[in-house]
Amino acid sequence: MRYLTLLILIFTTTFLALPTTVLADKIQLDAVLATPVMLADKKQTAYLQVKLTGFRLEKEKVAPINVALVIDKSGSMQGGKIIHAKEAANMAVDQLRKDDIVALISYDDEVTVMLPATKATDKDMIHAAINRLSAGGSTALFGGVEKGAEEVRKFLDIERVNRIILVSDGQANVGPSSPQELGLLGASLGKEGIVVTTLGLGLGYNEDLMIQLAEKSDGNHAFVENAADLARIFRYEFGDLFAVVATDVNVTITCAEGIRPVRVLGREANIQGQQVQMALNQLYSEHQKQVLLEIEVPPTKAEQERVLAVVSTRYHNMETNNNDRLTTQAAATFTNSQPAVEEKTNTAVMVAALEQLAQEQNERAVTLRDMGEVEKARQILLENADRLKEQADKYHSESLKKLADINRNDAKNLDGNWMRQRKMMRGQNYKGRNYQTY
Repeated sequence: MRYLTLLILIFTTTFLALPTTVLADKIQLDAVLATPVMLADKKQTAYLQVKLTGFRLEKEKVAPINVALVIDKSGSMQGGKIIHAKEAANMAVDQLRKDDIVALISYDDEVTVMLPATKATDKDMIHAAINRLSAGGSTALFGGVEKGAEEVRKFLDIERVNRIILVSDGQANVGPSSPQELGLLGASLGKEGIVVTTLGLGLGYNEDLMIQLAEKSDGNHAFVENAADLARIFRYEFGDLFAVVATDVNVTITCAEGIRPVRVLGREANIQGQQVQMALNQLYSEHQKQVLLEIEVPPTKAEQERVLAVVSTRYHNMETNNNDRLTTQAAATFTNSQPAVEEKTNTAVMVAALEQLAQEQNERAVTLRDMGEVEKARQILLENADRLKEQADKYHSESLKKLADINRNDAKNLDGNWMRQRKMMRGQNYKGRNYQTY
């Protein structure tokens, strides 16, 4: 029966060119083309969506947590910021279970371990450490994250959810301080299985630095303009912590002979020859992460069926503690009929690709505004909005319409408080690129 099922799957994906779905015990893997039917005898670009969907995780099966809270206590954190940071940290600690691990690191000119990594059995002791936080000094951000990593490593385990949560309102001005240096640190930690979430507080922090640190480790990033919102953001973040169903998630796409992988939209990937590799690090319960690959397809005769790519993923299952592997493939048929191509277009995949392409234009607008080219940046945003509106009407997409409205609003606000507007735009783009849950 097992082999019969496999044969049916291969027949369906190869000859019928339908969206492919492979169900493991837990995670679902899908490989879907935006255009499963393509025009014959024409070289063309196509979009392949690889989608990973986390299984439903029951509360009693949540993996143990290993988290380091790294909190900026430099002079700019005085007053409401440090008060709200302490309130948010105390609220988060109340959610931890007795086998969860927590550490608390503070930093200004120097880095201090307020609470070494310890099991969350004595909540009063942990709260007391948090309540001792007080603000004053400069910002040794790099050192704070490094020390947080040292504490996480004390209990580093593939069966735990290992994370650093960084809260900062300022520029890194003690130790390494460039986005590139922090990005390298994030990448290094990500390879160890340690994810870094960065929460930028107020208007004075360096969003490029914070985003690099988060993105290179596959963490979350949020712009928290009002310190009073920190507790709400911490609830979202700990909601993710308690929902991790898979870690060490790796995706490999092997394009068929003659199919050229061009680029992955919105994310970094390693492309060598016909093979594309990406590390996603983690996946949450009932949450989707996507890889959108642009490919070049050579001219193919009508009425031909063709497998374009084989997709595989391996990951650590946090419920079973097994290392699982999944494989599927994506195929297309070719026709001389343009109406047939349009009729069979997968709207959801096309919309996802268009969203990522629009995000690229948004980042371009940010770069131009940084250079003082305000009108050029505005023109890009307005042209992007017009395209998105046209595509929203074509594909009946509310998400594209919403993105068009955001672009128009951004275009209006390029002359105002650029420090604030920039953080909003970069944060919105980050969430869209990384399919962040909040």
